[in-house]
Amino acid sequence: MVPGKILLIEDEPSNSRLMEVTLRPLGYETLIKADGSSGLQAARDEAIELIVLDIALPELDGWQVLDRLRSDPHTMAIPVLVLTAHVGDENMMKAADGGADVFMTKPFQPDDLRQVVRALIEQRRQTLAQRNGNPTSA
Repeated sequence: MVPGKILLIEDEPSNSRLMEVTLRPLGYETLIKADGSSGLQAARDEAIELIVLDIALPELDGWQVLDRLRSDPHTMAIPVLVLTAHVGDENMMKAADGGADVFMTKPFQPDDLRQVVRALIEQRRQTLAQRNGNPTSA
């Protein structure tokens, strides 16, 4: 299957670039948005398979973005990986309660990010295939 499109909602250009370079070897197309509002619009308008979401964003913060993603029928099923420098159990719980699929902290290990992204996209594809009555492949 063709690698999918990943939306990176991250306001720090150096972090966006690092994530883009980290995911490039997997063949994923990345779309970068630097604020919550444009990230939400892209999630609705593009064929996104995964969202990597920072918390500290201009306009709408990551928590507001996550809430809106999960409330919108067009985006509620897209996996969300919260990737933030805001470390702590409180933020991890808030991400889980908000509907994030995975919570990771910055700085991240490139191999860890690639592994989590691959797993989330594969899980999404298997779920979609089962809903459509197609057999899943490993």
